[in-house]
Amino acid sequence: MAGSTRDYHSLDTDTVLDELGVDGAGLNHAEAAERYRFHGPNALPQARSTPALIRFLAQFNSALIYFLLAAAAAAALLGHIVDAAVIFVVVLINAIVGFVQEGKAERALGAIRDMIAPHATVLRAGAKETIPVPQVVPGDIILLEAGDRVPADMRLIRTRGLLIDEAPLTGESLPVEKQDSPVATEADLADRLSMAYSGTLVASGQATGVVTGTGLNTQIGRISGLLQGVATVATPLLRQINRFAHRFTLVVLAGSVALFAFAVLAREFHWVDALIAVVALAVGIIPEGLPAVITITLAIGVQRMNDRNRRSRGICR
Repeated sequence: MAGSTRDYHSLDTDTVLDELGVDGAGLNHAEAAERYRFHGPNALPQARSTPALIRFLAQFNSALIYFLLAAAAAAALLGHIVDAAVIFVVVLINAIVGFVQEGKAERALGAIRDMIAPHATVLRAGAKETIPVPQVVPGDIILLEAGDRVPADMRLIRTRGLLIDEAPLTGESLPVEKQDSPVATEADLADRLSMAYSGTLVASGQATGVVTGTGLNTQIGRISGLLQGVATVATPLLRQINRFAHRFTLVVLAGSVALFAFAVLAREFHWVDALIAVVALAVGIIPEGLPAVITITLAIGVQRMNDRNRRSRGICR
């Protein structure tokens, strides 16, 4: 029936209303209920999230951390409980910091669902009603005014001084002046002045529009769907860091073995004293904070992008 893939922005309002099977009085309640059963709720699916325990344990998945934990175990077995405890606490602090920052990054990516308004003003059977946004269906007549968040993708049929902030979708820093007359079929998303998109904000003016797409059939729904479908892969930066961690761990391990052998065989140190000295040197050399620093840096970047409501223009086209 209705979906955002149709070029409603290039059609005149009468044609749009005819295609959506609605008139200026809006849907009646029976038709609205039938369309709700067909299209489902006007909502985005819950973002997939990694269980907290798995996310916490993942903080230990590093060659550097393995080496440190092995050093802590060796110190504990030799009776140096304080040294073992210090090493373990350092590793634990790094894991906690990484866990917290990854949680913030995950919440930032999931914040796209918060862009959907909680309520919408609609015309049903000629009467104005305020309904929960999930109950909005294609063909509903929506009334917009300053301060409203657009509840679904819609074709504007009447506008009066309407300015809409579309920064979350297009990255435009200034509100866009909208109109009810059709635009060219090949117009880009930012140039579809006859459309209002779910999640954008009415900066000023008033408008009436007819819903053309809900849920995943909206522009913001397409973005959400793309994010849901993105496979978890290691970025080039993380792959380089992992390679560095493995190589560095091997170098430290080889150096530790050589130093231990030199201390015991050449300098005739007791093997326990030599081992503790080697463990102390290895722990001092290893940059145990590296995984946490990388995690924090990347998480802060995601958080800042979310705070500025920047979204890629290309993904919306």
